[in-house]
Amino acid sequence: MPTIRPSSDLRNNYNEISTFCRENAEPVYITKNGKGDLAVLSIEAFEKLAGRFELRKLLAEGIDDIENGRTTPVEDAFAKIRQGLKK
Repeated sequence: MPTIRPSSDLRNNYNEISTFCRENAEPVYITKNGKGDLAVLSIEAFEKLAGRFELRKLLAEGIDDIENGRTTPVEDAFAKIRQGLKK
């Protein structure tokens, strides 16, 4: 069940909301005039979420490369790396 708090709680009970977000690693949804306005989460939870999005983006790019033939055999890739190391 999501945690929903009015915007006044963000101002009046910041430490409580901050502690909740850090201890539970889940967001608190903030409402303004009874409607959803913000989602507050810890830095750790945000970075984890952002990392997942980045990973999914990179995987999608890799799948697209495979589907469109933009690949290099592993032997060739390692040969190019070895060549670069010898310089």
